[in-house]
Amino acid sequence: MIGIYLSGTGNTKHCVEKLLNFLDPDAVSLPLENPESAKMIEAEDTIILGYPTQFSNAPFMVRDFIEKNAALWQGRKVFCVNTMGLFSGDGTGCTARPLKKHGAEILGGIQIKMPDSVCDSKMLKKDIEKNRQIVRDADRRLEQVAKAMKQGRYPREGLSFIAHIKGLFGQRLWFYGKTAGYTDKLKIGDACIGCGLCSRECPMGNIEIKDNKAVSGNRCTMCYRCISLCPQKAITLLGDQVLEQCRYEKFE
Repeated sequence: MIGIYLSGTGNTKHCVEKLLNFLDPDAVSLPLENPESAKMIEAEDTIILGYPTQFSNAPFMVRDFIEKNAALWQGRKVFCVNTMGLFSGDGTGCTARPLKKHGAEILGGIQIKMPDSVCDSKMLKKDIEKNRQIVRDADRRLEQVAKAMKQGRYPREGLSFIAHIKGLFGQRLWFYGKTAGYTDKLKIGDACIGCGLCSRECPMGNIEIKDNKAVSGNRCTMCYRCISLCPQKAITLLGDQVLEQCRYEKFE
């Protein structure tokens, strides 16, 4: 068993690692962008796949990875872990469907509320103690899920037809253009000092440093990692101002 995840602000990394630790303390987890992730999937039969919800959809980077590695999934058993700020709909189903198409067996899925990670929006913002409580609640859920999984009982959150309808009409249909592919809407302001942190941390390699300033390409997967890490708060995506840099580490 291994864990593979896309995590922008640490939420999904935490959940995948926590669940794995409850299931098998010796299991390894890797970020999706790690060059070894595909090889690890090929070598294992059970995969915990984690990612955040974006407008009731899986990030395009995750869906693109599934399609580009279609041959890997034949015969693999996959459990989907989907983190969300408030609503997911069928967030797990958005990867379960293509995975199943490519021959994977979907063991189940769980959709876990975690602290909001959209740094440039006022929506869903909470104080630090409320966010810490959200993480504590998530940890308890993960422990309960692990106990059930060990007994062969797998939750199937987000995998039903009703969940599919909720996700489709709740958000995805109205905001499909935002998640249909990678985006070129990442904005880097004059406050940028060209430190290079965003360039090093971007899972897509979408940011370069040119003439001592960060420059974004057109392959942003909206993970918010660069925005949450920028020491100058110079990067935005959906909004025009960084209101709060959201990192899981703040709530430990």
